Amino acid sequence: MLVDLDQTPRSLLVCDRSSFLDEKNRISSQVELQHFNYKVSVLLPECSSPPSHLDSVLNSFSSFYLIRKLPIHELLDKDFLETAVYQGGVYGLSYGTRVDEDNCVALMPNGRLCLSLDKDSFQVLGVEGKPSRFNHRTNSRYVVSVDLTDSSMAPGGRGHLRLLTGLKSRLCLKTDFLLSHHPGGRASLQPLLSGQDWSEHRPEISSRALTHLSCPTLLTSDLQSCDPHSLLEWLGAVDADVSCENSSSSFLSSLVCPEPKTTLSGALSISVSGLLLPQDIHRIIQEIRSYLEQPRLESWVSLTVHGFVDSPVSWGGSEHGFLRGGENFYTLLMFHDHTYHLHLATGAHNTCPP
Repeated sequence: MLVDLDQTPRSLLVCDRSSFLDEKNRISSQVELQHFNYKVSVLLPECSSPPSHLDSVLNSFSSFYLIRKLPIHELLDKDFLETAVYQGGVYGLSYGTRVDEDNCVALMPNGRLCLSLDKDSFQVLGVEGKPSRFNHRTNSRYVVSVDLTDSSMAPGGRGHLRLLTGLKSRLCLKTDFLLSHHPGGRASLQPLLSGQDWSEHRPEISSRALTHLSCPTLLTSDLQSCDPHSLLEWLGAVDADVSCENSSSSFLSSLVCPEPKTTLSGALSISVSGLLLPQDIHRIIQEIRSYLEQPRLESWVSLTVHGFVDSPVSWGGSEHGFLRGGENFYTLLMFHDHTYHLHLATGAHNTCPP
């Protein structure tokens, strides 16, 4: 354990600065690439209560379903494929499973099904796959990725029957499963929900009013003097309600507010958690931009989107691993002049953010 404490795990951080007014800005594509989000955190400086329009957007986030002990072969059912998967915009993720130890499943909005399996399960399943890129020495974990919209996976076809037989008769994989879909699309989840033990859930919203908050001097979008790692640490500490007012002799925490700093008389921290769709995150970003156009004391807002730590994929269809933390998140720092700073961060078992 002492050896592990002496070694700082590798992490990846990609930073981008641009403007929403630039037609080549990457915000829309980045939001779409992060399919499985479990938490959105917003920090509003000099604010004591949620603005009405922002509160309305948060309360209109799409609901999602939790299916208990879903047989994964049901995702290959002909009716579900035709009424949901082929229509696009369906998001599904195994729940309560650990991507470094258990069998994990993800159904992406483009119709791709990803199975992250231990070696024994992979061999029992009997379909083509590839070793996980995050195996340490031996191939102890495998990834099976299939495009359910491909003609070879059409119901009754050879590929479809082989995977269906493997999941239904040999592996018999069952897991609790989170499911949602784009509310504006044509997909229907009823063929899958009927006959299953399921419950519908709304994203949970919480807020905290903060007073006398030490804060980096972010009065303009010029943050050359502020180290991105220190900034993200400070935002994480605020979200987790961890004090950054620590002395150099403190053994509890070494987190401090980056210099140069100022003190905010008040701020509002808002969090939304659940299976959160990219479309809802687009809407909250647009609402924050409108909020920033109003005259006010402070001219910035931060938004952080956290991906599920045990999702088998992140950043589109890239494989995701855990190791120590499973981090995959991005932070968007937005300013009143429509400029932004985008920080994309991952842990050691991840591909480089796009």
